[in-house]
Amino acid sequence: MTLYAVIRIRGTADIHPDVEHTLKLLRLHKKYHAVLYPADLPGLKGMLQKAKDWVTWGEIDRETLLELLRKRGRIPGNKKLTDQYVKEKLGLDNGLEELADKMLSGEILLHKLEDKIKPVFRLHPPKKGFRKSIKRPYNDMGELGYRGATINELIRRMI
Repeated sequence: MTLYAVIRIRGTADIHPDVEHTLKLLRLHKKYHAVLYPADLPGLKGMLQKAKDWVTWGEIDRETLLELLRKRGRIPGNKKLTDQYVKEKLGLDNGLEELADKMLSGEILLHKLEDKIKPVFRLHPPKKGFRKSIKRPYNDMGELGYRGATINELIRRMI
């Protein structure tokens, strides 16, 4: 199963109400926030298509997911997500590594664990900046829309 990482790239200016509502449903309230959803989630493709001029998304790999959970994962109270916490609250013996594996296999959905782990990752702007234009599609030397596996390189620069 594939796990999509969705990152909001653009801010709140000149946003259509329909797109704003879609971004709220995706939990992307602010610029540089990221969320993780399984690719086969019903309705996700349509939501991403509607918000394609505001977000970028692609398939996250295991190494990037682990780094994201370790460095940017948060629990209620804005405390860091740790191996110890995952072992206690979720009963996973190998901590964050097992959590990452179960998320990639689809056994655990992060947005369903909202009371234990925050589903939104707050990221920095990317080191060395964006490519040519933020407002253009990824295929056209921009940053928006579907980018496939190259999302991992962007996430590493934003952690």
